[in-house]
Amino acid sequence: MQHIDYTKMEKELQEKLIKYNSVTKVVKGGKNNRWTAIVVAGNNDGYVGVGSGKAIEISEAHRKASESAKKHLMFVPRKGTTIPHRIIGEFGSGKVLIMPARPGTGVIAGGAIRPVLELAGIKDVRAKNLGSNNVGNVLNATLDALSKLKDAETVAKNRGKTVEEILE
Repeated sequence: MQHIDYTKMEKELQEKLIKYNSVTKVVKGGKNNRWTAIVVAGNNDGYVGVGSGKAIEISEAHRKASESAKKHLMFVPRKGTTIPHRIIGEFGSGKVLIMPARPGTGVIAGGAIRPVLELAGIKDVRAKNLGSNNVGNVLNATLDALSKLKDAETVAKNRGKTVEEILE
């Protein structure tokens, strides 16, 4: 995966808070309370990233998660308003099936999958969570699936053929 300089597109990046959670650690002197946050960032034009952060205050955890999401941006190949082909992504016990759809279908996806697809700029797609409901596993499985996507130009270049030969 190539490194993407997000500072050039920072103004057009949008963020969505997926989940925040209170975490307590019991120590000798009492309890240490912390907050974790998971954020998705994307520019609605093919770039999307997910990040998490942990801090004493919710706002600081959100900021850290936001920075992490921006640092982990990846490009998602698209074919018009949908994805080029059907794909399955896996992470841990999380498994996600993402399928292309006709124009006008919209984003048919639930849970943590929907914001990732929306912020990646995919308008028409169907997705199904097949494994764990754990937000972290579902998000990572979704990113795994999106990272496996290849458009016809990339496949043709790798095989040393023309796009027409690949699409036959």
